[in-house]
Amino acid sequence: MKTFLVKQKFRLGGERFDIKDDRGVVNYQVEGSFFQIPKTFTIYDAYGEQVSEISKEFFTLLPRFNIQLRDGSNFVIRKKLTFWRDKYEFDDLGLRIEGNIWDLNFKLLDDRDQLVAEIRKEIFHLTSTYTVTVYEDSYADLVISLCVAIDYVEMLESQSN
Repeated sequence: MKTFLVKQKFRLGGERFDIKDDRGVVNYQVEGSFFQIPKTFTIYDAYGEQVSEISKEFFTLLPRFNIQLRDGSNFVIRKKLTFWRDKYEFDDLGLRIEGNIWDLNFKLLDDRDQLVAEIRKEIFHLTSTYTVTVYEDSYADLVISLCVAIDYVEMLESQSN
């Protein structure tokens, strides 16, 4: 089991922030592109090795991200058009999501209903801060990538309101 604390610092330009574990050790570093279309995020591990690349599709009505992991697997996050509550669809993820994705308070379960990870947004912070607990270490890269993409959409939409 691993626990990470994510404090995102999205700006209009290039983004760069660290993701630390519960002991304060940097486990991941996220770099966002600067004035690049499509917008991309690259996530590196503590050794500087690329973990994943997240790219936002440009010509879509609703936000859509392609995530390519270092093991060659990839999946897509698509925001669905709904009237009451924001919903997302995940293609080729292999996991089920329970909870409130928009508020970053949800759980990831595998096909056997085993808990893989929990994501909880912390309140009373000036920046977007959340705790990610990954129970199955092999899913850590995927879960961190998923959280970065969803939180970026949240930041964009909060700026437009």
